[in-house]
Amino acid sequence: MTDMPEARTPTVVDLHVGGRVRMRRKMLGVNQESLAAALGLTFQQVQKYERGANRVSASKLYDIAKTLQVPVSYFFEGLADPMTSEVDEVRAAAERVVTEFLNTPEGLELAEMFPKIGRGRVRRQVLDLVRAVADDEGRDKT
Repeated sequence: MTDMPEARTPTVVDLHVGGRVRMRRKMLGVNQESLAAALGLTFQQVQKYERGANRVSASKLYDIAKTLQVPVSYFFEGLADPMTSEVDEVRAAAERVVTEFLNTPEGLELAEMFPKIGRGRVRRQVLDLVRAVADDEGRDKT
């Protein structure tokens, strides 16, 4: 037995809640420093919440919801209902993809700009470009 504490691995819920905090903060155009100041925290603590490295207490989640102007339930949207054993795997996978995309620095901006491209043909060309780059990246890794 060692005296060193084990590093805590974030749970799916910690990661999801943190991701939703980050997504909402970015949607409002609020930086980590401003959110931290409003909550009486350091920006490092906000970073840890957003990464899921630190759990958000119930009272702090309430404060975050109030500051980011959403109901507390917003942070749990997309998680499987703990009262049912049924999990829609397809829906859960799709929600993970969307959340991961929106949590990238460019994802939220791309999601905001893409619908503003009025012509369907141009949107398809952008999608083709992204596919080609992703395929190229995939080949480089193998």
